[in-house]
Amino acid sequence: MEGEEGSQEPQLVLADKLFLLRQPDVSDIDKVRYKDEVFTYVKDNDMLPLYETLVAHSVLDSDPALLDSMRAKIDEELKKIDEKIADAEENLGESEVREAHLAKSLFFIRIGDKAKALEHLKVTESKTVAIGQKMDLVFHTLQLGFFDMDFDLISKSIDKAKSLFEEGGDWERKNRLKVYEGLYCMSTRNFEKASSLFLDSISTFTTYELFPYDTFIFYTVLTSIISLDRVSLKQKVVDAPEILTVIGKVPHLSEFLNSLYDCQYKSFFSAFAGLTEQIKLDRYLLPHFRYYMREVRTVVYSQYLESYKSVTIEAMAKAFGVAVNFIDVELSRFIAAGKLHCKIDKVAGVLETNRPDAKNALYQATIKQGDFLLNRIQKLSRVIDL
Repeated sequence: MEGEEGSQEPQLVLADKLFLLRQPDVSDIDKVRYKDEVFTYVKDNDMLPLYETLVAHSVLDSDPALLDSMRAKIDEELKKIDEKIADAEENLGESEVREAHLAKSLFFIRIGDKAKALEHLKVTESKTVAIGQKMDLVFHTLQLGFFDMDFDLISKSIDKAKSLFEEGGDWERKNRLKVYEGLYCMSTRNFEKASSLFLDSISTFTTYELFPYDTFIFYTVLTSIISLDRVSLKQKVVDAPEILTVIGKVPHLSEFLNSLYDCQYKSFFSAFAGLTEQIKLDRYLLPHFRYYMREVRTVVYSQYLESYKSVTIEAMAKAFGVAVNFIDVELSRFIAAGKLHCKIDKVAGVLETNRPDAKNALYQATIKQGDFLLNRIQKLSRVIDL
């Protein structure tokens, strides 16, 4: 289940198409094309379990003749594989036995039988000695997990991979694991950790089986914008040569990143509107769409207000290219949620910032702890006097 360099794993492409078939924002014409492509792939690879599931959910039409044909082909192929395993166990060495069991695991992965694939991957692992080969089996398991977003399986597999690396392992596989873990973190809304892992992997990216490099850069920029401070964003993202070479291939992404850093807020909102369509059509990001929209707006509003002690609502609305009422309602929500440190003077039409002073907060905390310590000492002295 390993894609060639530069190509995405076909079953993950299939998972993307199945996701798009369920989205209301996808046009009917595209859905017809995706449905045909899904059917062709399922048929060509004898994916009987998936076909039955899709028929049950009315995604594909039932074809009894096709079902019988799939079952016959699967039985025939399994018979050949089992004969090879028996022959290897009787006449060949341990590596040949392992390869025969691996072939059976990959066959179950190909036909989409997740339970049997996981079962035979464990059998293959029991016959595997090399750490690198064990890691490859974990990558197969991770791809199975990402196919149907089985986060429990993904999490356990990542932990298993890390424990294997404690015994050894090469840097290429370690770097690949960072991308897998980063994708898991992004899919579970841990954007800060995802950003860190993606940035560590930019110059060593080889995980083409998950997604193309431009998609990787798309994820890296999106997670970094809401995770990094302004200085770190400039050093690690805005000026990163690996990002600069690819960012232009993703629509709106360059404008989205650079307009934020250059404080061109009107352009930022325009680019952000363009990117929202891509986020909605991404199966890893869609569940966090509303959360991500909130976090990005918090970042950009905070950056704008950072420069002012007070500013008129009209001036802020003009800077963002939106109506005064929109900014008023937007900021009210963020202030009430504790996301922005400012208050609105509705009569004067002014925003007054009241950013927490870190030094003053530390001073107050020290005074409070000091008072607590003195009270404890006084209580202790009374006990000693007695």
